[in-house]
Amino acid sequence: MEDKPKSSGGIIPKLKVLLKIAVTIGCLWYVFTKLNFREIWLAIKSANWLWLSATLLIYTASKFIASRRLNIYFQNIGIKVPEWQNIKLYWLGMFYNLFLPGAITGDAYKVVLLSKKYSVSYKKTATAVLLDRFSGLLSLGLIVSIYSFFVLDDKIYVFILVTGAILAIPLLWFLIKKFFPDFVAGFWPTFLLGALVQLAMLLCIYTILFALHIDKNTTSYVFIFLIAIVASVLPISVGGGLGVREFVIINGAKYAGLDQHTALVLSLLFYFITVVCSLAGMIFVFRDPFKNKVVSIT
Repeated sequence: MEDKPKSSGGIIPKLKVLLKIAVTIGCLWYVFTKLNFREIWLAIKSANWLWLSATLLIYTASKFIASRRLNIYFQNIGIKVPEWQNIKLYWLGMFYNLFLPGAITGDAYKVVLLSKKYSVSYKKTATAVLLDRFSGLLSLGLIVSIYSFFVLDDKIYVFILVTGAILAIPLLWFLIKKFFPDFVAGFWPTFLLGALVQLAMLLCIYTILFALHIDKNTTSYVFIFLIAIVASVLPISVGGGLGVREFVIINGAKYAGLDQHTALVLSLLFYFITVVCSLAGMIFVFRDPFKNKVVSIT
């Protein structure tokens, strides 16, 4: 019997959504009561928009790579989504993930839609989407561990980060081979594409720093921001980690002796870029990515 997704009805899911909204509001309230709003606005106002335009282009390009990575996971379970349709579906998922706080997230939408269209179990499709997330985190962990060499004074923490990041690669491969053998063939291609996505994001951070005219302590700003990105992955807020990311980055900046206003503006501008890029997915709310297309399964 085919696995079916759990119902999103009931009081518990609604309470979870309310809790996420409360966490987001609480974190943002904390952030903006700790800093000077005028300084934040002046920093944003003085930003170089040519560099920000470059950030948007790089970020958009990274999403094309990320959509290809996810499609490899779909192909591993016999779902043959034409690349262009997959890109449109991926952008629609980005829009839902960022703008819908409820249970119908972009990931859930893709799982339900593809499972129905291709007659593949929800469990397999959900696993593909979940492994896609882990693939990105794997590469992000490696980059964080590399930057820890240049930022952290306590080498014990550096050792823990580097060791953990390196061991995570064979560990994930072993877990996939043992519990999800369908996806073994796609492990290394998706890992490499995931690394390209994270390197593009790294480049985005630098271009935002250039836009803010920051040429000192850039390595430290990048490291703190990467830590904030990892924290924002936790499903405890809405808007793709909005609030949590800002909470972590200003406290990390304070601990590292960096300017908190600069750190916050870095985070806010990155969020602005993700919003602008994700808004394109709204088109496919009204235009089905699979309309008049023949789907196939192997």
